[in-house]
Amino acid sequence: MEIVMKTLLTVLLVIFCVLCAIAQPEPQDSIAVQELQEIVIEAPKVIRKADMDVYYPSESAVANSKNGMQLLNNLMIPSLSVTEALGTIQAAGQSVQVRINGRESSIDQVRALLPETIKRVEWIDNPGLRYNGANYVLNFIVANPAIGGSVMANAMPALNQAWGSYMADLKLNSGYSQFEVWGRFKLTNKIKTHREYMETFTYPDGTSLSRKETSRGGSMDNSMGNFTASYSYIKPDTTVFMIDLSYFDKFTDKFQYNGLMSLSNGLDDILLTDIHGENGSKPYLSVYLEQHFAHKQMIVVDFSSSFWFGKSYSDYIEQLPDATNYLTDIHTMIKDCNQAYAIEADYIKNWRNSRLTAGASYTANRNRSVYENLGGQIFHQRQDKVYFFAEYFQRISKVTLTAGIGAQYTDFLFKETNQGSHSWNMRPQATVTYGINQNHQFRLSFESWQSTPSLAETNVAPQQLDSFQWRVGNPDLKTSNSYMLTLRYNFNIPRVSGTFGIRAFTSPNAITPLLYWEDNRLITTYENSNGLKNLSFFITPQIDIIPQWLMFSGYLQYRMERMRGTGYKLHNNNWSGNANLRLMHWGFSLSAQYVRAQHDLWGEKISWGENLSIIDFSYNWKDWQFGAGMIMPFGTYDQGSKMLSKWNTNEQHMHLDMRMPYISVSYNLQWGRQKRGVQKLVDINADADRSTAGGR
Repeated sequence: MEIVMKTLLTVLLVIFCVLCAIAQPEPQDSIAVQELQEIVIEAPKVIRKADMDVYYPSESAVANSKNGMQLLNNLMIPSLSVTEALGTIQAAGQSVQVRINGRESSIDQVRALLPETIKRVEWIDNPGLRYNGANYVLNFIVANPAIGGSVMANAMPALNQAWGSYMADLKLNSGYSQFEVWGRFKLTNKIKTHREYMETFTYPDGTSLSRKETSRGGSMDNSMGNFTASYSYIKPDTTVFMIDLSYFDKFTDKFQYNGLMSLSNGLDDILLTDIHGENGSKPYLSVYLEQHFAHKQMIVVDFSSSFWFGKSYSDYIEQLPDATNYLTDIHTMIKDCNQAYAIEADYIKNWRNSRLTAGASYTANRNRSVYENLGGQIFHQRQDKVYFFAEYFQRISKVTLTAGIGAQYTDFLFKETNQGSHSWNMRPQATVTYGINQNHQFRLSFESWQSTPSLAETNVAPQQLDSFQWRVGNPDLKTSNSYMLTLRYNFNIPRVSGTFGIRAFTSPNAITPLLYWEDNRLITTYENSNGLKNLSFFITPQIDIIPQWLMFSGYLQYRMERMRGTGYKLHNNNWSGNANLRLMHWGFSLSAQYVRAQHDLWGEKISWGENLSIIDFSYNWKDWQFGAGMIMPFGTYDQGSKMLSKWNTNEQHMHLDMRMPYISVSYNLQWGRQKRGVQKLVDINADADRSTAGGR
């Protein structure tokens, strides 16, 4: 995989340098062409604004797409890693907040978008305070038909595994109103897995114990479905009202592993069974209201709530062959009945070259967990967050300034022990953008945000992980702070656009795991550490190798980081990125993608996500699209981690049988004329928390 990655990166840099060298100067503004008494405007593919990059879909990109995910793939935004087959959107190894007309949405809702209705896509790589700590924001601006409606369906089954994704959507429009229902089912059933695991425990007296596992196979199940019904009333520049009611069901999310374990103290051939997972359901309600007033003023209010009814479980068994007694027999079962409520209200005032936004939000989580393995013991946790912010935007000639300040109050409490904490945290943010012209821009941004402790990190109920490892939460954790400074140079030159950048990040009191020995038990708890710092260098080119035919985009990052906590100081340097190549013509589309996962240092552990390769081929015919492809045509699917604690060093690799050929069939039909779409300016999210059963 290293050779493949280096080869792709070399090709990326060579193509970039060659095209830069041969590029001929072109006028920086749009071109007006007189043809058959019609004016045809050829706009730049990407428009650099002070706070975002705006991408306008080309005719070929729309023609070769049957849903929103396919169109996003065809836009080839350099920073993004879009994997339609797996339903993921990431940037620089981090999550991307997806919005439709400004309203926070899901990837499933992006799938349900008709490409013809997507007017532009806004890429925001330095979100402001009103996005409440999002890493990146991707906003689809969509126009809905005024009359008529649309029908969309998509099926993508694998040919050699019980794996697939299925979706259907119906929209009906009447005047200012739109009704929509859609559903999706994702199937992952008994995908073969193999785990490589070896570790060494060091006791306080200096003695050590090593154990090694030999895989005897395993399987992964991950099937889920959701259904949504929504209504929207959109009267542009006057009133916008939206209500969504959805139901999500995680049918099964189960990992089962069988292995043969040997210990350095002489015990061999220990049969190991490790099972963990969760299932449950989550109903969700969202209500949004936007009201415009005179003098470019508006009030926006957003409310959401969700409930989680589910269970998390873990079974860990060690047994000698033909033995009637177990060496270790651990069963954990946690049943959750959790609630979340959130409301936000903002005031927005626009002038010709400036904007003021001020708002407040309140989020409440009420969690009730029943530990069946502890005799039905019940734990209640309450968490409340209040957030105030104000942000001002000002344009002065070629310079644009954005500055704001936020304040967050967090309070959480465990009812049974009367333990908890509360804190105030400030959230300053500022951005300075200097646009030399449409093709060259510098942007310096400073961001800050807070991360509140999760239910699993604070719950004092002890969980046994294996024969001598335990986990227990820390209710005295404080909300952690994060700060990031980024300098970007954005450029557009003939056939090449992209970004060079450098990013510095620090989280001086990051919430991380902490290991210690107590009575021959290795305990994992959590602490506010001495901090994480990292420095990243990145480049994101997009290259029209053959305009409208062949396009390349990619992302390359080198990151250096340092982590300090109680009793340790660690360093980590790594390369990561993605490369995408796409050929489109005559209704045919051929794409290839490679992703090298980012390796993250957090606490005393380095972990990495999916290293992926995908090849996809499709053909459009009338309202249909037919496709075929393969996940992991080369390389090995690998997720894993490496523990560097002085008490426990281990390395784990999880290999899935993901070399899967698949076919896809998409259909969409629309009728009715277009009207102006709505942009939701505020989005408050209430996501019910979940417990996590222990598992190593």
